[in-house]
Amino acid sequence: MIYLSIASVYSSCKKERSTDIHEDEIVSPTTGTRTEFTLDSIFLYARQVYLWNDVLPNYSTFKPREKYGNGLSEISAFRNEIFDISQLKINKATGKPFEISNYNGVPKYSYLQVGRNGGGTRAGIINGAAVLANRIIHSDEKVIAYIALGAFPALSSAKSKLDQVFNEVLTDKPTYLVLDLRTNGGGYVETAEYVANLIAPGTLSGKIMYTEQFNLTLQNGKATILRHQPYLDEAGKTVTYNGRLATLADVDYSENGNTYKFSKKGGLETIKDIYVIVSGETASASELLISCLKPYFNMKLVGERTYGKPVGFFGINIDQYSIYLSSFLIKNAQGWSDYFNGMEPDLNIAMPINPTLGDTEEPCLKSALAIIGGKIQLQPKKSASILKLNLNKMPLVFNDKDSTGMIENRLELKH
Repeated sequence: MIYLSIASVYSSCKKERSTDIHEDEIVSPTTGTRTEFTLDSIFLYARQVYLWNDVLPNYSTFKPREKYGNGLSEISAFRNEIFDISQLKINKATGKPFEISNYNGVPKYSYLQVGRNGGGTRAGIINGAAVLANRIIHSDEKVIAYIALGAFPALSSAKSKLDQVFNEVLTDKPTYLVLDLRTNGGGYVETAEYVANLIAPGTLSGKIMYTEQFNLTLQNGKATILRHQPYLDEAGKTVTYNGRLATLADVDYSENGNTYKFSKKGGLETIKDIYVIVSGETASASELLISCLKPYFNMKLVGERTYGKPVGFFGINIDQYSIYLSSFLIKNAQGWSDYFNGMEPDLNIAMPINPTLGDTEEPCLKSALAIIGGKIQLQPKKSASILKLNLNKMPLVFNDKDSTGMIENRLELKH
């Protein structure tokens, strides 16, 4: 697998031919200041790379230099431009932009970073160890595995611990798995995939885990502006392709080329039902894990609505900045990707402060066990009522939290 990396070169679009976007489109002028060229470049990259580029006007209509070239600091101008681009595509389900955020002037996904992208593959917020807690619970002849995953660190550092925990679990042959992702803001997608393959039975090997769907410009090989972005291997070295140095324009952006499949790891074969504890901090690669397992298991979510990030991106270097524009949609085997507003729990439980993970009296785990034991009957349409169990002081309320995270993209060159 070759991983995406971007070279540290100044990439401006000032010489990009109009035929690279639309034959009749006026592109940026060939003269101007460094700031003006960067403003032009941000917009012109978005015209070809942004997931929702279908709503972007042409250059002469958008007029980035006129809009953002006066009275603002350089970085404020660039960030304002990215924000305005991100607010143009409206989610028909909500009537609001897909990238609407709780923070004024900050898109939910796309962003600008000072400094150049170094080509690493870390994705999401790694704010804890891979495994925070694990245990086997026996309840009314039911065998339940509980595993709390705090983050998805690099697989090289997390694999041995994950293997150890899942090897311990499989000896009891649990049918139920309570997966605690309440503080998991993401991490390396490779590690999230590995966890999915540890959970999945061998019968899922070869079946679709998830697919990345780029915009039609990228899928059809029309994003010629990416010729300005070198393609490097995971060691940060240039790659020769068809007798020349490869660029991001040489990447395979087709759905077939970006479909990932299960490949069973470990010996656990008995899981049938999965209960996932989630919160507003559950984001990015942890949401991907939920999504890709959902078509194949009886799955229920307990806790609070997740962050909601079914998109990914790759870094683009422009002058001394890297920009990350939402560039692909993440779909599971059923084509589902509609969790922009977060995944809604089947049972809403307020997150306790400083819980003891793995404690069967902890409200979220207690609720999951009550569902498994039939003491809570979930109603259709993702609502729930408590029928047989007094869960003490556990109000069924919804608390929406914000978080951030990113999913790395492991782009591969066309074969």
